[in-house]
Amino acid sequence: MLTPLTPLEFARRARSLYADRDAVVDGEKRWTYRELFERCDRWSRALLELGVAPGDRVAYIAPNTHAQLESFYGVPQIGAVVVPLNYRLLPSDWVYMVNHSGSRVVCVHSDYLDLVDRVRHEMPAVEHFVALEGGGDGWLEYERLLSDAKHELLRPEIGENDLLTINYTSGTTSLPKGVMITHRNAWVNAVGTLIHHPMTCGDRYLWTLPMFHANGWTFVWIVTAVGGTHVCLRKVDAPSVFGLLARERITMLCAAPTVLITVASAPEDLRKTAPRGLRVLTAGAPPAAHTIERVEEELGWTITQVYGLTETAPFITVCEPRPEHAGLAVPERARIKARQGVELITSGNLRVIADDGSDVPRDGETVGEIVVRGNVVMEGYYRDPEATARAFEGGHFHSGDAAVVHPDGYVEIRDRLKDVIISGGENISSIEVEGVLLRHPSVLEVAVVGLPHERWGEAPHAFVVLEPGATLSEEEMRAFCRERLAGFKVPKGLTIVPELPKTATGKIQKYVLRGGRAGISSQ
Repeated sequence: MLTPLTPLEFARRARSLYADRDAVVDGEKRWTYRELFERCDRWSRALLELGVAPGDRVAYIAPNTHAQLESFYGVPQIGAVVVPLNYRLLPSDWVYMVNHSGSRVVCVHSDYLDLVDRVRHEMPAVEHFVALEGGGDGWLEYERLLSDAKHELLRPEIGENDLLTINYTSGTTSLPKGVMITHRNAWVNAVGTLIHHPMTCGDRYLWTLPMFHANGWTFVWIVTAVGGTHVCLRKVDAPSVFGLLARERITMLCAAPTVLITVASAPEDLRKTAPRGLRVLTAGAPPAAHTIERVEEELGWTITQVYGLTETAPFITVCEPRPEHAGLAVPERARIKARQGVELITSGNLRVIADDGSDVPRDGETVGEIVVRGNVVMEGYYRDPEATARAFEGGHFHSGDAAVVHPDGYVEIRDRLKDVIISGGENISSIEVEGVLLRHPSVLEVAVVGLPHERWGEAPHAFVVLEPGATLSEEEMRAFCRERLAGFKVPKGLTIVPELPKTATGKIQKYVLRGGRAGISSQ
């Protein structure tokens, strides 16, 4: 009688209960749940005709479109693995991830066809390139594949520990790691999220969060589980967001702090059109208490912070509201809401540990590392047993995030043990950016750290020691980096220093640099 824990069960249930309800809105296009899953079935048949077998990987480079959403059903229901890639990266990044994952099929949105065309020859293992929209020489057309699919759909038995997705994340090294998420991981995260943040079939969810980000924080399956409506948003800008909020009667969204800042800073005429009472989950970087206060007070929305990592499917804490919080002054309540919070019921055992492995006291002051073990923790890093072993040292997954625990048990991140910069919800490797800048002829030494930023929450800032007699302007630095890095990785500011602060052993003291600047303005 045991049934495997898989988000494909949500699809089975939605087919039965919500067949005639709105499932997807993408611009002028609309589909019911019956129509959505008919399309997913046709895509499954098309993939089978292309030779895709259980365990094969299918990569996607696409914004939030119906086709990207369909991937999270059409691919895994034949036992294949979805590899959603960050469309904001460079073509060279895509080449690495496609080759590393061994993807046999690559599906690309029309905005990125030309970029992929330039590097197709560098992906020799790819057997088929599919244009999700548009097309051209050497491209199969998605809609034509769907309409021509004749293969009988044989649904293989899916095990809950089977691989569902590979999600690439850049840690502290320049090479991304492939996080292996199982069907069980995703199911447990989805159900746990719904326990703490209930939804119903009346909810209409706006896709402000990229679906490639940890599988849209599993909302690609959560919304379907309750029969809600997915409203696609291909590009986040204030007019598009507020237009859809009103037109589509949105009740909920997820957003990195940078999106909250975009919303809070929108012109007043737009903000007046926003429906009140929206529920918002925020994660990706610790939001400023001031941002939470503005959104809740000015727009009448309710913000809940969650915390996790791609490696934890992704949520491991939620800033759970308590009755005693309601009576607090708005600034104090916002300060508590800015904490990462407490374990989800389903996420497993979360600890904050000292160097000796003991739990730190609940004093709100003693800093330790967040570690976790439970059913949301990844299977491991794809084709990287060494990194997997390091991450699981001592029987827990090590987050690399430094935090304190308050007397009420709420966790609050104070710093990152790793030098990852989280800008607008994107992870940036400081080592990668430093490696690029060190190739500039004027640069002798460099350290890149994250500093507060009005728009992005945090942004990379470069501290540079110049070669004798050399000069370097901020614009020159940015131009040099733009040619070699994805746009969001380019430092937003530059400080020329005579020397970098170092320990006696020559290690750069980045905490000194972080404390030396109060922040940088929006650029």
